[in-house]
Amino acid sequence: MSNPSNPAQEIRHLRDLSPQQKRSGLAAWLGWLFDGLDMHLYTLVATAFVAQLLMTDEADPAVGQKASIIQAAFLVGWALGGGFFGRVADVLGRSRALVLTILTYACFTGLSYFSQEWWHLLVFRFLAALGIGGEWAVGASLLSETWPKKWRPWIAAVLQSAVNCGVLLACLAGALLKGHPPQWIFLVGVLPAFITLWIRSAVPETEEWTEAKKGQPTPGIRELFGPEVRSVTWRVMLICAVSLTAHWTFMFWQQSYIRTLAEVSDSKAAKDSATVMALLWIMVGSLVGNFVAGALAKFMGYGKAIAILLGGYFVAMWVTFSSVHDLHTTYALFAVIGVMQGCFGLFTMCLPPLFPVLLRSTGAGFCYNIGRILSAAGVVFFGIFNKVQGDFAGVLLMAAWLFIPAAFLALLLPAQPDEEKS
Repeated sequence: MSNPSNPAQEIRHLRDLSPQQKRSGLAAWLGWLFDGLDMHLYTLVATAFVAQLLMTDEADPAVGQKASIIQAAFLVGWALGGGFFGRVADVLGRSRALVLTILTYACFTGLSYFSQEWWHLLVFRFLAALGIGGEWAVGASLLSETWPKKWRPWIAAVLQSAVNCGVLLACLAGALLKGHPPQWIFLVGVLPAFITLWIRSAVPETEEWTEAKKGQPTPGIRELFGPEVRSVTWRVMLICAVSLTAHWTFMFWQQSYIRTLAEVSDSKAAKDSATVMALLWIMVGSLVGNFVAGALAKFMGYGKAIAILLGGYFVAMWVTFSSVHDLHTTYALFAVIGVMQGCFGLFTMCLPPLFPVLLRSTGAGFCYNIGRILSAAGVVFFGIFNKVQGDFAGVLLMAAWLFIPAAFLALLLPAQPDEEKS
């Protein structure tokens, strides 16, 4: 847990941060920035690239089915990577693990360019996801142990904003490569590999991890389900699993919904442009939502803030998909949905402190990312459902209902052991 003697807790302004803290903050932010970039490159070209690999038309139901299976593999890899690299961070340290996660997702995103069969893409996305899931756990623990605890809601907002900025970079890459073969976009994902050289030389291990490591063996993963921690583990797993299933169903299938709107012409360029614009509006809304979420968390605590935003997520999706809107109204509603996504930024800082130091990255990474496995099942289920019904709006409305129990489950999140309002 937080060390009460840590002088970082007395810091009031950015200028008071030590050079080590600033470098740790920049490293985590850049890691999350490129996390968002590599995460969403596939969603921009999923339909087009899978159709190309299958050598069929984009309207072929097999395209949606295979694309959803690839995304499911990605989400499973994300879950496993969160647990695996979280464990690595508890054993080897936060800085070393951060380098490994970034190298993993950068290399395998780039290798997606060379896919010749749809299952090649599945394998590369799965392996890239190991690093993306791991980076979340490692970056969250790195900052929770180095920056002032009273700043955590705002740190969460800034970190989540890095993901949003990464997705905006993905949108920019999609716009610049519009009209080119879809696989070209994956080469952009290699860029993050170059920042690992700086991280390895400039970012030290955290004092909290170093002190906890002295003379103590790292607890085994089974300790997450030991008597002292299991109540926290199960509650966190439950809320993450339900909410992320609904969220990722929207994030994956919204691009297919946009492509079916009457205002979007049948040309590939027009569909690609509309897809990029839709994701852009979601990210703009999410950037705002991160700081709305931070303000709510400071005012009422993490659990209530997350519950309110998840309830808002349901309402926004219901309004969006219960009837057909013109394209510009749909973009605006997507921005509102993006605001509600600020709830996921709060998990960044509220989860790690709930676990002991040497289980911190393992616990946060495992519990948050285990939701990806259920998310994967949800994406595949809705893909099969859509194959039968051919109704993306109906699929998304069905998924939206999951936010109702998720909102109630958020109230079960444990209070922060050192949570302070200001």
